[in-house]
Order: sequence, then C-alpha cells, then structure tokens
Amino acid sequence: MAVEFKDYYEILGVPRTASQDDIHRAFRKLALKHHPDVAKDKTNAEERFKEINEANEVLSDPEKRKKYDALGANWKQGEEFRPPPDWQERYGEQAWSEGAPTEFEFHFGGTGFSDFFENLFGMHGGGVGSSHRGADGGEAFTQHGRDVEADLMVTLEEALRGSTRAVSLQRLVPCEKCGGTGRINQKICPECNGGRRVARTETYQVKIPAGVYRGQLLRLSGQGERGAGDGQSGDLFLRIRFAKHPDYRAENDDLYYDLDVAPWDAVLGTTVSIPLLDGQANLKIPAGARNGQRFRLRGKGVPRRGGGRGDLFAVLHIQVPERVGEHERALWEQLRRESASSVKG
Repeated sequence: MAVEFKDYYEILGVPRTASQDDIHRAFRKLALKHHPDVAKDKTNAEERFKEINEANEVLSDPEKRKKYDALGANWKQGEEFRPPPDWQERYGEQAWSEGAPTEFEFHFGGTGFSDFFENLFGMHGGGVGSSHRGADGGEAFTQHGRDVEADLMVTLEEALRGSTRAVSLQRLVPCEKCGGTGRINQKICPECNGGRRVARTETYQVKIPAGVYRGQLLRLSGQGERGAGDGQSGDLFLRIRFAKHPDYRAENDDLYYDLDVAPWDAVLGTTVSIPLLDGQANLKIPAGARNGQRFRLRGKGVPRRGGGRGDLFAVLHIQVPERVGEHERALWEQLRRESASSVKG
C-alpha cells in the first residue's frame, strides 16, 4: 500500500546532519508557535502540532532515526512511499507486515501519527497503531467483530482540562455496487476497480475527560471490526498517549522544567515565575543555589492513575554569558579578585 512520504527533516526545518540539540531546539521553537492553546487557527495548528511531534518522535530517537535514514533520499517518489525491497531482511518482517489486514484494514486519522509512521515502524511497534483483543465464536455464520486499539495523542493541557477531539476511522468494506465480488456482468466493477472492497471514512467526536492519564483506554462501543453475519461489531479502544511539550519533559507522572538563571541570581537568590499547565507559580531561588539543583512543586505534574497529579521539578541551569564587553570583563575580574580574597581570608 502506497502512503504519503513524510520528510521529517523538512518538517522541523533542519538538515539531515542535524545534532540532537539542533533537533530539540527546532522542535521547541515550532511547538511553541503551533501549540493549539496559543495558535489562532486551531484546526491547522492541531494538524501542524501533530506533524511536528511525529517528526520529533522519530528524529529524537536514535533507533527510529536510524531506520528512517536507512530509507535514503530516493524513497521520496512523488507523493507515494513503498518499503524498500530488502526492508524485511534488514529490519524483520514484523516491522513492516505486522497487523496486515484480513477482512478489514484500519487507518486512523486525528489519533496522533500518520499512516507513513505506522507503516514504517510497525502497527504494534513504537507504541503506535492498531491491534486486536481477540474474537469470540458464535452461531454458525455469526462471529463477533474484533476489538481494535489505536493510540490517541493528546497535549498535556488536554489531559489536565479535557477536550473534544474529532477522530477519523477509515476501513475497507465490501463494495456495495458489486456485492463484494469485484465484477459486474463479468466486467470489472468500476467502483472498487475489481478490488472487492472500498475505503470508507467515518469521523467521531471523542470526548477526552479531564484528568486522563497516560495509557488510559477510551472505549467507542461498536466502532471496531464489523461482525460476520448477525455478529455484533467489536469496540474501538483509544489509548491515551501524551504529546511532547515544548516546555516540559514528562517522566511517568512528573514534569521537568529547565529553569535558566543568571549567575548573580544563583549567588544572591531571587524569585522567578514558573509556567504551569494551569497557570503560573512564583518560585523562590535561595542564595547559593547550585547548577542542576531541583525544586519541587507538588501536585503540578500530569494526571496519574488513581487520581491526583504528579509533581513538577524546576531544574536549575546557570547561564554563563558567551561574550562580555570590556566593562563587563573588568567587573568580572574585580569580582574574581574580591571573591578570591574572601576565600583566602
């Protein structure tokens, strides 16, 4: 199946030789600009934010980046992408064919990752894609449809406050024009072009409740695989996945915020304003603070399973000026002399 090729380097605006620091800076700059909470055009911002997150998901992960780079520049063929001939030999058959459809084929839009990502890294691998929970046997010619899972990427703000998200589900269903035979009066069916199935896209408004946690499953009853005969359809389960945030690093239920301070503020102490998912907080930095020191803001992290929230840790980064003028240099030299004298004394 051909899908649209994604140039992740172009999406982030970095060269293929970009370092991890370059990728992180590019992601943070774009994520801040297109974050759905601040962008004026909410619809386009959500798609752009999702695209930026996907590019960062691949390029910031050494293993995913290695697989992606192995495709080479020649695999951008117009608007279509197909796996290299030796893909299965190089990365294993599971990386490409796992989750191959039988009666139905599912593609998820609005859940967080593109078909290109799912095809490249596997339907089950990398925490993305669809899977099946099992099938229940029934009466003759009747079979319960299988449940289907997909990841739903939400922002940290959405997880905290809740939101409503449009999720599209594309499935291959028997062609109604030819009755699923592929032919009409011994001629190829013009509707399905002889393929016996046609793609149909359905869009659902999914309510994301406030306080959802990472890994939580949202159930859409009856929206999974269709049952055979009179069998009931399976359910669609959306697993919550947190999008990477431009300001925070999420580890389990806790958030980490890199707090840049000037050397004199670390030496003398100061009070700074820290952005939160739900507002601002004033944080007092004591005199003599050390580089890398962590300050805990309890209950300001992400929602956790069982209720409550994790913590937010502000990690101190003392910023040293890269360049100083003559007057500033003289002041620093004076400070060094006086500091050395006080230490000796």
